[in-house]
Amino acid sequence: MSESLSEAVRAALATLRDPESGQDVVSSGMLQGLSARDGMVQFALAVPRERARALEPLRAAAERAAAAVPGVLSATCVLTAHRDIPAPTTPHAHGHAHGHDHAHGAAPAPGTARATRPAPGQGPMLLPEVTSIIAVASGKGGVGKSTTAVNLAVALAADGLKVGLLDADIYGPSLPQMLGTREKPRATGGRIIPLSRWGLKAMSIGFLVEEETPMIWRGPMVMGALEQMLGQVEWGTLDVMVVDMPPGTGDAQLTISQRVPLAGAVIVSTPQDVALIDARRGVRMFEKVKVPVLGLIENMSYYCCPNCGHTANIFGHGGARAEAERMGVEFLGELPLKLEIRELADAGTPIVMARPESEEAGRYRAIAQRLRRKLGEAAKGPRIVME
Repeated sequence: MSESLSEAVRAALATLRDPESGQDVVSSGMLQGLSARDGMVQFALAVPRERARALEPLRAAAERAAAAVPGVLSATCVLTAHRDIPAPTTPHAHGHAHGHDHAHGAAPAPGTARATRPAPGQGPMLLPEVTSIIAVASGKGGVGKSTTAVNLAVALAADGLKVGLLDADIYGPSLPQMLGTREKPRATGGRIIPLSRWGLKAMSIGFLVEEETPMIWRGPMVMGALEQMLGQVEWGTLDVMVVDMPPGTGDAQLTISQRVPLAGAVIVSTPQDVALIDARRGVRMFEKVKVPVLGLIENMSYYCCPNCGHTANIFGHGGARAEAERMGVEFLGELPLKLEIRELADAGTPIVMARPESEEAGRYRAIAQRLRRKLGEAAKGPRIVME
């Protein structure tokens, strides 16, 4: 199905021509990275850097052409610039190199915008119906960030809030496993309906592609996919959205901070020095993009034996607390390395829901309640967004 959809999209794009060279975008080699899976279409047009602005109308037309193909739920096209692509040598090249907004200087049709959507990382803020958006992040992978994000989201929902959970990790989505569902989202009126699970509205690229499908996409494609999940999903009115960020400080983090008004970020780290170094980078990154850091969480703070209850500091202990104090941010709490948390996460049943009476569930709830209070305090002052 995906192959036939790809061919149909390719055929539709072959009807579009570069206004300067006269070649269609397929045979000219402009089309790059076409991916069509479960109705979600992503592709790029490779163009010379100096023509990027002038070719925005072609990008918008390509996006519309792909979206019009039967079976396509949503389509995203981005422009990518590569140094090895020469600018066409035609009589019109000089004028367009100076940044005209439309091919051949043509004005847009009456009642239409100059572009169907802004380039990734640009344009108006998304998710206007969400009161508060929290990014749960880590400087490195393997620290239990996704488990923490899911349990915090479930705890906030159990506290009576309308909560959304977005898996922003395009390369390594874990939400389908942790929520215990492989259900495919449906689409209505060109918009994707998020899945409902454990009192949450949830969305992940993992719901849209097969489990073992690798996402071999360049940065602009990742940003386009994120913007689809932010702007083309029917999230509705929410009190809180928890964004499970990918590890690191790259394109995805920048896109999220530019396109949604983050109320704050929570950094998850283990106590060991090598993890704290990366957590420090995460804190500084959010500070640079003017997103307040709500606090640090020390995950895997200590190991608790399931048989005798003995505790051991496998990764050290107290490192995140000390780092939070040093950096002047709040320490939100510590979470143990316990077998039951991992087993329930792998089974798709967050411990906050499956074992609400447990000490571990209580720790997640306490952190969630503290975050809720902090969001309420922040709402009384000015809201901080990217300039």
